[in-house]
Amino acid sequence: MPVITTNNTIDKSLDVQNENNHKDDSSNLMVQLRSVTKTYANGVNALVDVNLSLKKGEFLFITGSSGSGKSTLLKILYGEELATQGEAIVDNCNVAQLRGDSLSLLRRRIGIVFQDYKLIPQRTVTENISVVLKAQGYTRKEIQRRLEPTLKLVGLLSKANYFPDQLSGGEQQRVSIARAIVATPPLLLADEPTGNLDPDNSWQIMQIFRKLNSFGATVIVTTHDENLVRRCDRRVVKVRDGKVYQI
Repeated sequence: MPVITTNNTIDKSLDVQNENNHKDDSSNLMVQLRSVTKTYANGVNALVDVNLSLKKGEFLFITGSSGSGKSTLLKILYGEELATQGEAIVDNCNVAQLRGDSLSLLRRRIGIVFQDYKLIPQRTVTENISVVLKAQGYTRKEIQRRLEPTLKLVGLLSKANYFPDQLSGGEQQRVSIARAIVATPPLLLADEPTGNLDPDNSWQIMQIFRKLNSFGATVIVTTHDENLVRRCDRRVVKVRDGKVYQI
């Protein structure tokens, strides 16, 4: 049983648009960045006039060197950072206009995977994954129903009762992915998810993302691993000096 399902048609197009070109059907767009600029208090421009549209069911790689603005772009999508100028629209919601419960509800529709896993050391694999569902008010029965297919998808069913320090780095990242997808969010954001992994583990992680995408999830992955990007053969944009370029 797939963990993420959707009735939306998968459309393989990706448009990097200029400020005045927004002719896409907005009902089919998962992400829109409209002339987004992010300037920090020290005057550094992390992003400069970024225009990007991503349709539901697409898979996008965002490449670029460290400090180019990749992580800032993702943070703007889930509301950790606010754009200095422009608009970030996620699932038809203007992120900058959301506060409190409204922002929390949007974040429930976004799974986030970090480079450093962010697991709770004193909790087992199952407990680390369940914490998201408990926070969202799922019943114990529903949590149990979701856990097994999610653990199977990431290949960790046999290690459900292990603690993080009993797992390899690749396994810990798979726990992180399971935690991000167990509530079946339609959008998955992964920020340098393979940055601490060897090539074999990196490829395993990418295979999981590709499977999730085949189930209908919209997936955005930031990475500096050009070889991995070429191997996956998905759409790519590059961030350089805060600007986004289509490759």
